[in-house]
Amino acid sequence: MRRRRAFTLIELLVVIAVIAVLMGILMPALSKAREQGKRAACLSNLRQLLLSWGMYADANNDKIVCGDAGEYTQPAGEKYWVNRDYLDSLTRKQKEDAIRAGALWPFTQTLKIYHCTTGTENRNEIRMYTISDSMNCKSWDGTANMAGAIMLKNKSRIKHPDQRFVFLDDGAASEAHMGGWTVYAQGWLWWDPPPVRHGEGTTFNFADGHAEHHKWQDYRTVKAGRTNQAFTGGTQTDNMDMYWTACGMWGTDVAGKGRVFSR
Repeated sequence: MRRRRAFTLIELLVVIAVIAVLMGILMPALSKAREQGKRAACLSNLRQLLLSWGMYADANNDKIVCGDAGEYTQPAGEKYWVNRDYLDSLTRKQKEDAIRAGALWPFTQTLKIYHCTTGTENRNEIRMYTISDSMNCKSWDGTANMAGAIMLKNKSRIKHPDQRFVFLDDGAASEAHMGGWTVYAQGWLWWDPPPVRHGEGTTFNFADGHAEHHKWQDYRTVKAGRTNQAFTGGTQTDNMDMYWTACGMWGTDVAGKGRVFSR
């Protein structure tokens, strides 16, 4: 009778080592593919939100929906786009109801487009997108380092809509959703922390209808975002991410100067 040959210990170790190497090669690729899928879903949400935002303006004589979530005084005759859903004391249902009570809900009617798939259920994250302060949220003109930071009330006033962002994914920190997201118009400081989402950048949509993932170019931006540095993040001279976001937020509508920063 012929004896069956079993694997030796060395052969088993070699097989295990080969599998480990293959897993090491494949896991980053799988992780990247998974993140690409989440990014694509996020961009889809942003496009749908922007479509609803445009529909609101069309139905309201070119008026941009109030971009605040309830942090500031409610403008006369206007409703917040979502109604104070950022409060940590709210239950999940209460947060959902606060979104439904917002001015944009009649044009969206779908909760999932307010939520990026990177969110987690146990942190009670419902809304993960916010609006640029310049889009009928908050005017900061006259505040230090904010000369010319004027919000727009009408869609037709947006110059270069392909460069002016409306919504962005700024993550799940509730304090970031109290009002809109903002950046200084003058000076090399961050106001709100720069979001680091879907890689070392975040997703934006723009008034012309397109959405994109913008990758931060300066390592200081990523550090400030990951450590949640706002105001106290320190001066970051010549940080072109600040320049890009200042132009994208406050744009070419600043005192006719064309661009915000003086260089």
